[in-house]
Amino acid sequence: MIIKLLKSIYSQTPTLPIESISYEQLLEDIEFFSISGQIYYLLKKHNLLEQTPLFFQESLKKNYTKVLYQNIFIKNEWEKIASLFDKSGIITIPLKGVTFAEKYFENIGARPTSDIDILIKPNNINQAIELIKSLGFIIDQDPIPSHFHCSFSKRLPNSPIPLTVEIHWNIMREDTSSIDIEDFWNNAQPLQNYNYIYELSEYHTFYMICLHGWRHNLDSLKYFLDIMQLIYILGEKVDYEKLFQDAASHETLKRMLRTLSIVYGLFPELDNIKELKLKRSTTYWRFDNIRYPKNRRLSKYVDFIDYQFFSYDKIGHSFLEVRNFVFQSN
Repeated sequence: MIIKLLKSIYSQTPTLPIESISYEQLLEDIEFFSISGQIYYLLKKHNLLEQTPLFFQESLKKNYTKVLYQNIFIKNEWEKIASLFDKSGIITIPLKGVTFAEKYFENIGARPTSDIDILIKPNNINQAIELIKSLGFIIDQDPIPSHFHCSFSKRLPNSPIPLTVEIHWNIMREDTSSIDIEDFWNNAQPLQNYNYIYELSEYHTFYMICLHGWRHNLDSLKYFLDIMQLIYILGEKVDYEKLFQDAASHETLKRMLRTLSIVYGLFPELDNIKELKLKRSTTYWRFDNIRYPKNRRLSKYVDFIDYQFFSYDKIGHSFLEVRNFVFQSN
């Protein structure tokens, strides 16, 4: 049901599905993927919400309101970090989160977030860690040389789930890619009201969001929605020729192609907004494998192997991932 709805919303003329639709089943899909905020925003934006049953509207609004309050709280925490880093002269870029929701979904409550991700330069890591600790965050994960981030958490009043801050110095593991992160910095733009806080360019936001979806093996529709919304908002600004050239240089081409091929494969209507000419086979990827994860289908395991070990541009990177997987499993 949810696929029918999204296909209709992201068509050239957004509408509700013409064929009969079970709003009970649709609500189950939406709640399973925790995308009430996105669906509420999209239906409201296109004046479609009032065309749905009242129980459906009320459920979406209730969940959207929860997301809104949570995101307002997280935005407040992010602004404390941004203010502290700005005063300390640490150049910082927020990744995803509330700034992404506000810019690309045009509403702070339209996309749920549960943590704060920031990109800093490697020479500022130690100073950034001390500042994060000064705000009451406790280290969860020390920096690992081959990784690209470390994480900190802080217990919240009346909440069983702590708030996590991830400090990134890259957007991909450095032992399985060669991303030129300086290019991201050089094209970043100053964020309003700050001297040292920046935001990624639209192009690098799209690049980062695609790789973020890959890193989670597109195991939720929320990753699809991030990519689809960017395509919908940016349109022809999305330069696939440059994207694939850069990805080849960064040794992330297979990851980029896999991700976009799956997204376009499930939502071919996107070709009407921005055509994707270069696609790879996604034979074993199935929507049912993420909607019903307890089902044990052969395609689910084949797809996992393809993602986990064969998404790399170099055979050496694949061998490294096999080794990491084996040792982590022991």
